[in-house]
Amino acid sequence: MAKAWLDFVPHAAHTPRTIDWRKRMSDNIAYALLVYTGLQIWMTMGALRGASGSLLPYFALVVLVVAIIPACRHFEKRWARLDDEQAADPAFVSFFRRDRIWLWTLAIGLPFAVTGLFKLLAMVFGHH
Repeated sequence: MAKAWLDFVPHAAHTPRTIDWRKRMSDNIAYALLVYTGLQIWMTMGALRGASGSLLPYFALVVLVVAIIPACRHFEKRWARLDDEQAADPAFVSFFRRDRIWLWTLAIGLPFAVTGLFKLLAMVFGHH
């Protein structure tokens, strides 16, 4: 069966996949934003349940939304400015990995950090 498929599409098995760092970073940003948004909602909803009328969770939600946009733009612009040759250059792998680690660290860590900070502020200032 596989042989028949390869005969039908003769170049599929022999064509190396072209790297496009721009697309890969764009895809990572999209998935990171989905994860970030899910965590943000989960963390904010948890904070709202225990907020007893405090506006801090809503403020945290606004801070979280505002915080991620410049970070994502930064990563997107950095990779979007590559030309076609650079976008396919395997030499960019270490830079891509570095930026991907930073992106995912922000996407996962920021909701926990900001919500924790606002919970700490609420405890310090007496807003349980």
